This record gives sequence, structure tokens and C-alpha cells, in this order.
Amino acid sequence: MKITFYGHASLGIEVGGKNIIVDPYITANELASHINIEELKADYILVTHAHGDHVLDVEAIARRTGATIVSNAEIAWYFEAKGLKSHPMNHGGSWKFDFGTVKYVNAIHSSSFNDGKYGGNPGGFVIEGEHKNIYIAGDTALTFDMKLIPLRTKLDLAIFPIGNNFTMDVEDAIIASDFVECDKILGCHYDTFGYIKIDKEEAKKKFFDRGKDLMLLEIGDSIDI
Repeated sequence: MKITFYGHASLGIEVGGKNIIVDPYITANELASHINIEELKADYILVTHAHGDHVLDVEAIARRTGATIVSNAEIAWYFEAKGLKSHPMNHGGSWKFDFGTVKYVNAIHSSSFNDGKYGGNPGGFVIEGEHKNIYIAGDTALTFDMKLIPLRTKLDLAIFPIGNNFTMDVEDAIIASDFVECDKILGCHYDTFGYIKIDKEEAKKKFFDRGKDLMLLEIGDSIDI
């Protein structure tokens, strides 16, 4: 499984011969100005919630690639009404796709589109591939619901927001890593706006001091797990 960071909470995942884009917010992110969405491959687009900094480039990428949008029912139907392919889910449900199994899990946040339309309830995704399993928390507070994940799935990587103000901060993300029983963390949702700027070296040290590995990728860089 190869994971590429496109800035903010946007990710590319290559697994099972398929290409997945998560929460594409690229064209308005000045930090990601070197990323050309016209070059991104996508068979699926996973959307955690409806806020503009997670759905901005969904429609453009989906129209060009024919990707299927996977999200909660309200978000899926929102894009389906625009003539795009979707797969609706809801909390606790899972589906076996051709790249692996996806489960839609709880997140504590809000969810509405920029035009005011209802965006359902926010969530995260647990992806079980043939060889590796990951958890994409989405925008969320620290929640005891995270403790349920390792009861079903042994994780190889957890992807957490760490920017504070709108989501967990670094300290809560460390606790979250305990809850999900995964010490390998990819951080996201930081530095894009003034509200969520962090001291990256301090954040990595805090994880290191707890025996954990926090990875903060440069935009466009990838890791293999």
C-alpha cells in the first residue's frame, strides 16, 4: 500500500491495483500549488465529511476520472444528483470493494456543504487491504469510539488530524494512537490555515518520547507500508 500526501487532509492511496483519493482539497491550497489535479489517478474518492476543505476538488476529479465517490449517504447522494457515481455508506457499515474492505466509522465533528446543504454525519474510514490495514480518522475530536477499532482490525497505520482548534491536537492524537493500538501515525490537517499551524519538530518529539512514530510528509511525498 502506497500513501501520498497532497496537503491538508488530502491523500492518494494505491492498493490492490486501484487508486483512491481521500478528501481532495488541493486547488485552493497554496501549499499544494505544485500538485496538478489533472494528473491524479482515481478509481475511488473517499470523503469523510462535507466541509469545503475536504470536498473542493471532488467533482472535478470524479468527472475527469469516472471515480466512484464513497461517503455517508447524504454526501454520496449530493454528488449523485450532479450525475456522478457514488457508493453511500453509514456509520458501522462496511463494504468489500475490489481493493479491500472499507468500514465507515464515527467521528466527532460537523458536516455541511458550503452552499448550506446538509452533509450528513462526519466519519472516518478503516481500510483493510490484502496485506495492510489503515485508519483514516477524518476531522475528529478524541473519542472512546476509537477503542472499538482494534477489536476488529489490527492497524498498520493511523492517519490523524493534529492541527488543533477544529480537531484533535498533538496530545489528543497521542492518546488516540493508544486507543487504536497503533504506534505508526501519519499526521494531517495542520499548517494550511493560521488556526492550525503547529511546531512540527515539537510534535514529532512528543510522539517519539512516547515510543511512537509521527510522520509529517512534505506535500507530494509518499510512504509505503
